[in-house]
Amino acid sequence: PTTFFLQRRYRAEFAPRRTKYRKAHKGRVPVRIGGSTKGNTIAFGSFGLRVKDGVRLSSAQLTAAHTVIKRKIKVIKGSQVWMRVFPDIPVTSKGNETRMGKGKGSFEYYACRVPMNKILFEIGGGNIRREVAKEALRLASDRLPVKTEFVDK
Repeated sequence: PTTFFLQRRYRAEFAPRRTKYRKAHKGRVPVRIGGSTKGNTIAFGSFGLRVKDGVRLSSAQLTAAHTVIKRKIKVIKGSQVWMRVFPDIPVTSKGNETRMGKGKGSFEYYACRVPMNKILFEIGGGNIRREVAKEALRLASDRLPVKTEFVDK
């Protein structure tokens, strides 16, 4: 029988419902050297927000950006938001000035590793205008700790 662990999960923040393991290795943000372009182009909507550097984004950062996009395009009937990444890596930390040993730190938050040039958010539907989409994604990028660019089909 496999056991599934559940960390602290707030309704407002993105987090996996269940995880197989409570803690994970730190890992590195993937650097695509083999020419992979997975997730680099718009697939669902008409406009997107692309990251310019590899970065690790926390659940709270993604939630803030997602919320501000939804709030901005709410007035347009039939508009939709797609999030192309999901925070599923548990990040742990130990307190400052803690001696070596005594195991890995306790769970802090969920994060996701985002490679360079990946599309984070897409918006479309409801014949959304370019200016509205650009403004919504600009507001979202203000809440992210990475350089981004606006892309359209």
